[in-house]
Amino acid sequence: MQKLGEFKLPHFFNYPPYFTLQPVRATREKQVQLWKDLILDYCRTQKIFVVGVDEEFPLFSNPAIERSLSHEAREAFLSALVSEGRAEWMDKGHKNCLILWYRIQDWADIVVQFARDNGLEDGVVTIEELRSGTESQGTELHGIDRTILNRALKLLEQKGKLVIFKGTSADDEGVKFSL
Repeated sequence: MQKLGEFKLPHFFNYPPYFTLQPVRATREKQVQLWKDLILDYCRTQKIFVVGVDEEFPLFSNPAIERSLSHEAREAFLSALVSEGRAEWMDKGHKNCLILWYRIQDWADIVVQFARDNGLEDGVVTIEELRSGTESQGTELHGIDRTILNRALKLLEQKGKLVIFKGTSADDEGVKFSL
């Protein structure tokens, strides 16, 4: 089995036709599903939040079989993720895609569990501490994309589970939990 660093690549990754958009509908549906699963799994394990359609992304080419996805295929697979709420285009030109290997509600649940695990039920913490503090090391929150974290926090604020307060800079914006 081929690997990309520590990541084990699926068998289809060595099958040249899967690097070309398939014309037969049933085959393409299977192809799209395999690529969606691969992109989500890879991004989750590597903590990648943004994929650029035109950028070098390790999954978009396989030098061992001398194949690369076309721009059209890259956009098709990412658009399929967007259509099911697992990604969002970050620009009108569809150049960069925000990957949501967890949905925003799932990220919100992770934040709540983190707060409970760390005794923050009525505590205050900066947003930067959630993303990169010592307590977050080794958790799903460590290194989280700021856009995703902010959206999860806003969702929790709407549900009355925390209050977001602005600081003088982005580094000292904070949240007060009320779980």
